[in-house]
Amino acid sequence: MAAAVLGSISIPRFVAADVCRGAVVRGAPSIAVGDTLRYGRRVMDLHIIRNCTPVKKRSKRSLAMRAELQTQTKSSLQTAPAIPTHQVTVHDRQRGVVHQFLVPEDQYILHTAESQDISLPFACRHGCCTSCAVRVKSGQIRQPEALGISAELKDKGYALLCVGFPSSDIEVETQDEDEVYWLQFGRYFARGPVERDDYALELAMGDE
Repeated sequence: MAAAVLGSISIPRFVAADVCRGAVVRGAPSIAVGDTLRYGRRVMDLHIIRNCTPVKKRSKRSLAMRAELQTQTKSSLQTAPAIPTHQVTVHDRQRGVVHQFLVPEDQYILHTAESQDISLPFACRHGCCTSCAVRVKSGQIRQPEALGISAELKDKGYALLCVGFPSSDIEVETQDEDEVYWLQFGRYFARGPVERDDYALELAMGDE
């Protein structure tokens, strides 16, 4: 290992190694005391250099193994399994339009639609309300974060687009938020449907 010292200033090892390498290339047997070393913009007297040895060339076998390793790494990256993508069809009942777009299995349906300039109903975006609720007509949606709808409604085919992942090609239709809310909580209210407090929802969203 090469080392070079100038007074109290230590020259980095890689600089000394470069000096040794240059000496070998030029055919010089060694670096003599008193020689100078240019490091950056400074020229410094080289006081000590030890173990200045030629840098060994890589063997053909080493180069071949390196090339093979790079080829294997590139091949493994190219053969990595792609994320499946599914076609999503949304019947927007409120606006009277139908949207069709592709969504990868690891992406939220609502977020992917927005990235393609497709406008769908939403509110909280966290799976805690029923503004983006849909009824699944065909296919399957994975929604582990959908806290806004009960397990019973999920079993009946309801889903939330903001936290829903497509597991296959799917076809869904949007629902009236108050209708879904009543289906989920109506049995708990003896006096009939309860009006939604939009002001309370705005306050809750403002605290995020």
